[in-house]
Amino acid sequence: MPLIDAHHAAGDGNRMTIPATMTAIDPAAAGGPELLVPVERQVPVAAADEVLIRVHAAGVNRPDVLQRLGLYPMPPGTPSILGLEVAGEVVRAAGRWHVGDRVCALVAGGGYAEYCAAPAAQCLPVPAGMAMTDAAGLPETYFTVWSNLFVRGGAAAGETVLVHGGTSGIGTTAILLAKARGLTVIVTAGSDAKCAAARAIGADHAIDYKTEDFVEQVAAITGGKGVDVILDMVGGDYVARNLKCLADDGRHVSIAFQRGPVVELNIAEIMRRRLTLTGSTLRPRDAAFKAAIAAALESEVWPRFADCALRPITDCVLPLARAADAHRRMEAGDHVGKIVLQMVR
Repeated sequence: MPLIDAHHAAGDGNRMTIPATMTAIDPAAAGGPELLVPVERQVPVAAADEVLIRVHAAGVNRPDVLQRLGLYPMPPGTPSILGLEVAGEVVRAAGRWHVGDRVCALVAGGGYAEYCAAPAAQCLPVPAGMAMTDAAGLPETYFTVWSNLFVRGGAAAGETVLVHGGTSGIGTTAILLAKARGLTVIVTAGSDAKCAAARAIGADHAIDYKTEDFVEQVAAITGGKGVDVILDMVGGDYVARNLKCLADDGRHVSIAFQRGPVVELNIAEIMRRRLTLTGSTLRPRDAAFKAAIAAALESEVWPRFADCALRPITDCVLPLARAADAHRRMEAGDHVGKIVLQMVR
């Protein structure tokens, strides 16, 4: 590949030769997983407030699948290359980061590639001793769970939380973070095996939603009181059922709507029991918001990797060329934790 000289911050230690082109996954049209084939693309040019990362691994997330299907419009200016999180080494310095630093980063796109530009303020250090393939699966779910379960939902020690999709990337992260912060965790999952996996990760209770009524089970587990917070990625008819699971003054936080965005609710019940319905999507939020979340994670959460209260849950690692298989596994719902793509050079 042709090479370009990358000029970084002053000093020889901040200069590195970077190729002009790279391998990436950048489907030309919407459709099935078979569209996810390696192509050659230009290495991105990082802005003044961005680092350029030589990507070692990239996490796979459900929004990637929706984008591939043409169902997730990208924010203006977002790279068409898939991928919302990466881990690698800095090759162009910016902010507090130097060439050679090991970072993981939340990005708006461009992760399924050998190089990726990332806002310096959205980078976090790879926890000591952690493999890049594990670190690549941290940013998207940790940013999402922290900002929704703890910031919007206000989950606090001593409370009980219900998390749907307990063995997904979001679900496993929510289990670990909630337990690390002193909450009781109830999850739903789609089989006995997945319920067992969720309990092994740390969930206090796991409900097989295919064979059990989760509303009845939550009532039984909580002695009829209900849970304080619900983290929901299902939407549709689940929302009305979720409200029956909430304790008075409970908070319902929506982060996706796999069963549809339209719901029918009894407003009188919400008023009488003082329930709060909220939610958010992370990708379109501005840089300042994401930088604040990154700072909070580094201060409040990242130290818990060192004391082993938190750990990565990686389902599988596949080479970039098998991105189609990664998406097939995501769509089948067979995974427990994060699916990760590794750059093989």
